[in-house]
Amino acid sequence: MTDHGTGCSSGCGDGPRGLAGDGIGRRTFLAQGAMLAALGALAACGAAGDSTAPSLSGTTSIKLADYPALATVGGIAVLTINSSPYAVARTGASTFVTVSRRCTHEGTTVNVNGSGFLCPNHLARFAVDGTWQGGQHTSSLQTYPTSYDATSGTVTIG
Repeated sequence: MTDHGTGCSSGCGDGPRGLAGDGIGRRTFLAQGAMLAALGALAACGAAGDSTAPSLSGTTSIKLADYPALATVGGIAVLTINSSPYAVARTGASTFVTVSRRCTHEGTTVNVNGSGFLCPNHLARFAVDGTWQGGQHTSSLQTYPTSYDATSGTVTIG
């Protein structure tokens, strides 16, 4: 083979063993391209984080009497605050947790499923406290400060 000014006399710059003029071989190009595609897919699956979760401004109080599911430990009530989906779960006699029902993967509203939550789009599963448990890998659901006033029978979120 001839050297066409590339410094290579074995056809390095074109043909089946290389890409013309760029100095990297086809295998290297394909391997690096596949690696970049995989990194992009991983970033899309797990990097959304809390960007899909709504932010609460101020506080919201709910009366337990309005949410019968919260009468017993393990109960989960779904509610909407400022047009955003949330869930409040009773985790103890006087403890509650509030989570955003927006999946951190792509913002889909997750549904109550048994004692936790399930994303209907990608089947990510979350514990009642929002912790990711399996399925499509993503981060945990956003949680919000929650307090209970037994005297008034109210739960305050935020």
